[in-house]
Amino acid sequence: MKRHRQPIALTIAGSDSGGGAGIQADLKTFAALGVHGTSAITCLTAQNPKGVRGIQAATPRMVRQQIEAVFVELRPVAVKTGMLFSKPIIREVAKLFARGKCPPLIVDPVMVATSGARLLKPSAIKALLNELLPLATLVTPNLDEAEILTGRKLRGVDDLVFAALEIRRRFGCAALVKGGHLRDSRQAVDVFHNGESTLLLAAPFVKGVSTHGTGCTYSAAITGYLALGCELPHAVQMAKKFITLAIAQSTLIAKHTALNPFWED
Repeated sequence: MKRHRQPIALTIAGSDSGGGAGIQADLKTFAALGVHGTSAITCLTAQNPKGVRGIQAATPRMVRQQIEAVFVELRPVAVKTGMLFSKPIIREVAKLFARGKCPPLIVDPVMVATSGARLLKPSAIKALLNELLPLATLVTPNLDEAEILTGRKLRGVDDLVFAALEIRRRFGCAALVKGGHLRDSRQAVDVFHNGESTLLLAAPFVKGVSTHGTGCTYSAAITGYLALGCELPHAVQMAKKFITLAIAQSTLIAKHTALNPFWED
């Protein structure tokens, strides 16, 4: 019997006990795209759709061992990071990816949860900027994160364009600046810039849906499409469609709305 060969992707992120974000969201997204998902868990979180109750970080050594174990037997075609939490964990990940030729690295600079809980220690921000972003293929900040990366308030689409170009200039990686939190915007507008081209990606807001894990799912979809062989600009465009439909075809779990990565056209 001839077996289908699946490409492999790796997520380095925190575990969400509620299943809506983090490692759980990433692995569901990879599965929906037909990609084999592997993982390195940086933190356990006790959380549900209403908030984060507790965080327990893994040791940097354990994070490194998980990544090395994956690379030895299941070398990924593309990798993403999510919640890294601390400076020692960021430094461990950066050291691994500074060695020789590595797969494309998508950095979702997870800093604050939708509920407001801090998911990146303030002392870790400098390490993220100086040690990890220069190794990244793409960074995917939301509005608040892009303001931290650029040091400037972002109020409109022109500001998103500025931020994408500035992030590319400062850190050398491509940027996807997500404008879903822009006030008074009628659409969810994101700006992608890779030094060669700038793309404006827009989709209508889906009314009546409040979910968390959209950033995790979006960046995981980009990683998955890269693993499937897409070039970066096309992977970003496909991921925009993916997350829009995951929101539009969301499901109900208990009293909450959850993203549906297994949507069908």
